[in-house]
Amino acid sequence: MFLKRIGIDLGTANTLVFVPNKGIIINEPTVVAISIVDNQVLAVGSEAKEMLGRTPDTIVAHRPMKDGVIADYRVTEAMLRYFINKAAGNIRFFRPEVMISVPGGITSTERRAVVDAATAAGAKAAYVIKETVAAAIGAGIDIAHPSGNMIIDIGGGTTDVAVLSLGGIVTQTSVRVAGNKLDAAIAEYVRRKYGLAIGDRTAEEIKIKIGSALPVEKEGVIEIRGRDLIQGLPKTVQISTNEVVEAIQEELREIIKAVRSVLQETPPELAADIIDKGMIMTGGTALLRNVDKLIGQSTGVPAYVADDAILCVAQGTGVALENLESYKRSILAAR
Repeated sequence: MFLKRIGIDLGTANTLVFVPNKGIIINEPTVVAISIVDNQVLAVGSEAKEMLGRTPDTIVAHRPMKDGVIADYRVTEAMLRYFINKAAGNIRFFRPEVMISVPGGITSTERRAVVDAATAAGAKAAYVIKETVAAAIGAGIDIAHPSGNMIIDIGGGTTDVAVLSLGGIVTQTSVRVAGNKLDAAIAEYVRRKYGLAIGDRTAEEIKIKIGSALPVEKEGVIEIRGRDLIQGLPKTVQISTNEVVEAIQEELREIIKAVRSVLQETPPELAADIIDKGMIMTGGTALLRNVDKLIGQSTGVPAYVADDAILCVAQGTGVALENLESYKRSILAAR
């Protein structure tokens, strides 16, 4: 009821809400279901995700965030209102201050849209923080130190790579290739190889259950169901881990290219720190099997997946909000 501050990791795939002293209290899919008939929001989060690909003509379930930025402003505002109300309670005496994480490659217009949507949804003040800065704070890295730290945040819509030192970003890049593109690549591979049409949820399930970034000796196999493209009838096929590896190679190459470009632009002193410490990986897609090994092998710099990789950005936004004064420079620099 007296909640004054909320940290939000507004992701393409999932939205996490952090409240000081309580931790992460909401972790739900970034999906909204809308009734076309009266233009009303029917469901948000987990309930709406259940509807993806399963709705009648009168209902549309979709993701209002695309590649880490707002694709549908009105729906995003309604979604933020739902999350803020759920975190703060509908009856409250104060409008909370909200901090939202945004991708590194976001434009000033896109950043403005995030701030406006949060204010319209009931926030007293809205701040934005770059995902890499929030991820580093959430992973427990002291970013104020004059030492190089490299963060690779692979989410659903974007991969953000940055080198941080003295509370600021020294060099960074953001590519719109991440978990969702991997899912699309798997779906396309199954369509090409087996003539089977599968949905986004099935592709994501394949990636989570048996996916890997490198070929493995002991393969996992999963049975998938979809629609036969030739006969138009339901059909079942089996897909193995190494087929998934083959399907997502191109997308993984894009991510490695982004990591290498940041390493090439890093000043020598900071590069030496990074070789000593290694690169820290956060975000849901960092949990893909062997992706840390692949990046380590491709760059010659060890990569480590942070503890609670999915939660790092949300925890970082919460910590930055709790210590607004000390992190003001990092946040203002990110605006």
